[in-house]
Amino acid sequence: MLPAAFNATPTPSLLIDAQRLDANIQRLRIRLAHLGVPLRPHVKTAKCVEVARRAIADQPGGIVVSTLAEAQWFFERGFQDITYAVGIAPQRLPAAAVLIRQGCRLKLLLDAAEMAREVAESGRRLAVKFPVLLELDSDGERAGFEPRSEQLLECARILDESDGTELAGVLTHAGGSYNHAGRDHIVGIAERERTSAAESAAMLWQAGLPCPIVSVGSTPTAMFGQDFSGVTEVRAGVYMFNDLVMAALGVCTADDIALSVLTTVIGHQRAKGWILIDAGWMALSRDRGPPALSMNDGYGVVCDALSGKPLRDLIVSSANQEHGIVTSRGGDTSIADLAPLGSRLRILPIHACATAGMHDSYGVVDGGGEIVERWRRMRGW
Repeated sequence: MLPAAFNATPTPSLLIDAQRLDANIQRLRIRLAHLGVPLRPHVKTAKCVEVARRAIADQPGGIVVSTLAEAQWFFERGFQDITYAVGIAPQRLPAAAVLIRQGCRLKLLLDAAEMAREVAESGRRLAVKFPVLLELDSDGERAGFEPRSEQLLECARILDESDGTELAGVLTHAGGSYNHAGRDHIVGIAERERTSAAESAAMLWQAGLPCPIVSVGSTPTAMFGQDFSGVTEVRAGVYMFNDLVMAALGVCTADDIALSVLTTVIGHQRAKGWILIDAGWMALSRDRGPPALSMNDGYGVVCDALSGKPLRDLIVSSANQEHGIVTSRGGDTSIADLAPLGSRLRILPIHACATAGMHDSYGVVDGGGEIVERWRRMRGW
């Protein structure tokens, strides 16, 4: 029998397993401590103060955000050291200046000399000094300067010579690490990420320019990187929750996934082998994982509501706006009795960031399988 809170919770509802969350946080914290590099948690997935505080714990350092709204929200709740790790838009500079005047140690990101001049001029005009990180493209998958390039050096000089900016360092994100399964492959990506950042920083120092921060990171490279020499911090975010993409990459197992969506069975199509649930793509998202991984998890893996363990080989194979269709990977059409009308199921997410982004709060599941409290998520840009 399900605990009372499970039956009382309206569905679809986002759940977070507190024990799995804490174990995931501790796993990466211990790993990076052993390798001698600090962790700067990325809170773009969590967007939640309670989760961020668990991730920081008693460790020094700050957080990473992906929107200025996140920066404002977390700063108002006591987080002062914040990296805004998305290229800054000119229209956001006045709001960033307000945060800095209020005492936020906010660092901005850019990857073009034109934007460096814009930020420098805005800093002078707004009477603030913007700390700026230069983004590097370490794998050809995202934005950023070519590592060790003349364009990087030119931009660094613009920032260093201006009264409106401060050259804070370099930052890179190996976004390509999400597209390649296998430990050895990701180890290689992590090393390329490290050398791109460390050698670019060395080039700046040799040119007489400061580069105090050398920041790298993604959850796969943080988990599989073997050497962080020359790096001052590692950023990661989805490691707190994990998801089916991380499981496909070998970063975790399904038992490590702390995030799920509670749903109710609302019907059956027995002849087709369908179980209908009240969680569609508005609750699960449309993300089906990187095409390169060839995942066979549909829109999520179906689990027992109480234990959170996968239920045979059931997946959400199709998702409409407000309802999903659960089927068997193996084509078993006799699955209806596994989930009677009105019963509850849990769905493990393909991409934790996308699924969490569909919800306003988390129902927190304790070690006894009960929903004991609710944590708010922030939303917006």
